[in-house]
Amino acid sequence: MFARLARFVVRHPWWTIVAWLVAAGLIITLSPKLSTESDQGDFLPSKYESVQAAKIAQKAFPQQEDTSSIVVVKRSDGGKITPADTRVIDKAAASLNAHKPATVLNFLTGPQLVAPNKAVQVISVPMKGTDQAAGEKQGDAVKEIRKQLPGLLKAGGLEAKVGGDVAGFVDNEDSFNKSFEIVGIATFVLIIGLILVIFRAPIAAVLPIVVIMLTMQVAMGLIGTASKLFNFSGDDSLSTIILIVLFGIGADYYLFVMFRFRERLRAGEDKKTAMINAVERVGEVISSAAAAIAVTFLVLLLATFGVFSAWGPALAISVVTMGITSLTLFPAIVSLLGTAVFWPSKAWKKQPKERVSGAIGRGVGRHPAVAALAAGGVMVVLAIGALGFKSDYDFAAGFPQDTESAQATKDMERGFPPGLTQPVQVFIKSDNGQPVGKQAIAEFSKKAETAPGVGRVNPAEPGKNGVVRVDLVLKKNPASNDAISLVKNDLAPAVHKIEPPGTRAYVGGQTAIFADINAVNNRDLSVILPVAAVLIALILGLLLRSVVAPIYLVVAVLLGFASTLGSAVYVFQYAQGKEGVIFQLPIILYLFVLAIGTDYNILMTARLREEAKEGHSPREAASRAVRHGGPTVAAAGLILAGTFSVMLLAPVSMLKQMGFSVAMGIALSAFVMSTFLVPGITAMLGHRAWWPGHGDEPEKKLGRPDPMQDQYVGTGYPS
Repeated sequence: MFARLARFVVRHPWWTIVAWLVAAGLIITLSPKLSTESDQGDFLPSKYESVQAAKIAQKAFPQQEDTSSIVVVKRSDGGKITPADTRVIDKAAASLNAHKPATVLNFLTGPQLVAPNKAVQVISVPMKGTDQAAGEKQGDAVKEIRKQLPGLLKAGGLEAKVGGDVAGFVDNEDSFNKSFEIVGIATFVLIIGLILVIFRAPIAAVLPIVVIMLTMQVAMGLIGTASKLFNFSGDDSLSTIILIVLFGIGADYYLFVMFRFRERLRAGEDKKTAMINAVERVGEVISSAAAAIAVTFLVLLLATFGVFSAWGPALAISVVTMGITSLTLFPAIVSLLGTAVFWPSKAWKKQPKERVSGAIGRGVGRHPAVAALAAGGVMVVLAIGALGFKSDYDFAAGFPQDTESAQATKDMERGFPPGLTQPVQVFIKSDNGQPVGKQAIAEFSKKAETAPGVGRVNPAEPGKNGVVRVDLVLKKNPASNDAISLVKNDLAPAVHKIEPPGTRAYVGGQTAIFADINAVNNRDLSVILPVAAVLIALILGLLLRSVVAPIYLVVAVLLGFASTLGSAVYVFQYAQGKEGVIFQLPIILYLFVLAIGTDYNILMTARLREEAKEGHSPREAASRAVRHGGPTVAAAGLILAGTFSVMLLAPVSMLKQMGFSVAMGIALSAFVMSTFLVPGITAMLGHRAWWPGHGDEPEKKLGRPDPMQDQYVGTGYPS
C-alpha cells in the first residue's frame, strides 16, 4: 500500500502539491471556526453541585456580576482607617459612580467594607460581560479607574490599588504576551537551529516549519467543521495545544522521512527511487504511530470534564492530518528538490561514524539486563514521586507578584479574610418555590458563621423565584488545596446540615467548582489511562503481530508517564516548596508524553524487528537497532524536548511547569526508555518477544549483499 502511494506521489509531485493547496484553500476558506468557552465550570457535568448552583444563579440573579474588581484603600502613613477617611472613600465611590463605564454595574462601599482592624477599606466593582469584547472594555475600565483614584484620594492622605479578577488579567496580560512571544520566537529558532545542525541545510530546516503551519490551518478548518457536525467546543487553550502537538509530531515524522531518504541517496539511488523507498519503509511506522496517537487522543472522549473531551476529537483530527501530510506533501516537495534540499552541505554523501550511538548499542547488546535494569530503576525512582502529587488551582500565585493587582490582594488580606473576592456562594431554594422566610435565612447565616473555615458571612441577597444567596468568605486562600478540600469535605456537608427546613442549599462559587474539577480529574484519569493502554497495546499488537512485545511496551510508556509526573513533583513541590503542580499537568503529560513516548517506541521496535529479520541474534539486533535507530530517536527527542524547554524562559509559573515536565518526559522517552529499556528487554526476551506471530524470523541469510539492508542509518547528528 505504501509503495503504491509513494510511487504516485513521487511520479506526480506537482499534482500532489496542487491538489493539497486547492484542498487546503477550500477547507480553510469554507470551514467554520471552532467555538470556544472560557469558564471552567461550563465544562463540568450537570450532576455536580457547583454546576447546579451556577444554573440557579443565572435564573435567580440575572444581573449578578460576571466578574469583578476591587479597590483596596489604605492610609499613606500606614495608620488605621478613620470615619473621616470613610467619608472621603464614600465620596470617591460616588464620584466614580457618576461617570461609571458601561461595563461597570456599580461602585459599592461603606462602613460594612471597612476591615475589622481598620487596616483597609474596600470598594467593590462588579462588572457585566464574559465575551472577548466585554473583557476588553472591562480592562479599559480598570485602567481608567486607576487614573482617577489618585486625584480622588490623595488629598485625604489615602492611596489605593485596584485588584480582583479583571485587574489581575490586565496586569498579567503583559506577562502572558511576553511569555508567548519568548516561547514562540525561541521555538522557531530552536527547531530551525537544531535541524540546521542535523542537516546543515537551510531549506531542510525551513521546510517543516512552512508545511506544519499549513497543516495546522487545514486541521483547524476540519476541526471547525467537525465541531458543527458533532456539537463540541473547545477552550481558549486548544489552538495552542494543537500547534504544539503538530510541531512535535510533524518534526518527528519529517525527520523519519528525511533520514530514510538520505540513507537511500547514500546507497546510490536517484532522488525519485530514494523517496519511493523511503516512504515505503517509514509508511508503516508513521501510520501506526499516528493511529496510536489519534486513538490515544480519542480516548479523551471518555472524560467527563468537557475541556478534555473536546480536546480528543480535535487533536485526533490534527494528528491524522499531519500523518497524511508526512506521507504525501513532504515527499512530493522533497522529491522535486532532490539533493538540493541539503544545499549547501555535502555531508549527506558521507556515512557518519556513529561513535556514541555505536558504543551505546554495543553496551546494550552485550549487557541487555544491565541496560534494562538501570533504565527501569531510574524511571521507577522518579515515578515514586508521583505518589506525592497534589493539584494546584492558584493561578494568581504563578504570576509576577510585583503587579498592582497582586499588591492589592496583599493589602486586602491585612484586614480581610483571603476569600473576600471569591466567596463560597450558597443558594437557598425552597422546595415549594415560595420565598424563604427572613427569619430562616437569619438563623442560617448565624449558624454559618461557625461553619468550618468561614471567616465572614455577607448579608443575604434575595433573588428571583424565591432564591436567596448567602456568601461565605473563607479564612483560607480560596484557590488553595486546603480550601478546596475544606469546601468539599467539611463546609458543604455542614451547610447542608443547617439548611432551613423545607429548603435545599446549593454550594457554588469558584472554590466549589475547583473541588468538583478535582473530583472529575481523578475520575477521568482512572478511566482514560487504562483504556488508552489497552488500545495502544492492540495497535502495537497489529503492527508487530505479537502479544508479548505490546505488553512491556505499554508498561514502559505508563512508567514514563509516572516518572515524568514524579519528576515534576520532586522539582516543584519538594525542591521549590510549592503547594502543588498545575491541575492540568497529568492530562498534558498524557497528551505529550504518553502519546509521543509511544511514537518513539514504535520507531525503535520496528527497527529491532527489522534487524532481527536480517538474521541477527537478539543481542546483535538490539545493538544494531540502537546504533542505527538511536540517533533518529535522539534527534527527534532533542528537537521536541528543546521546544518545550524554552517555556522555562517564561515569567509565568504555569508555563514553566508545563515546559519542564513535558521536556523531561520527552527526554526520558527518547534517551532512557527507547534507547536502553525497550532494546534491553527485547534482547533479553529474544525470539519470545515476538510471540505468537514471530515477525522477527529472518527473511534472508546474512552476508547476501543488499543495498537496502538498513532500515535507518545515522542522522548525521553528532554521535
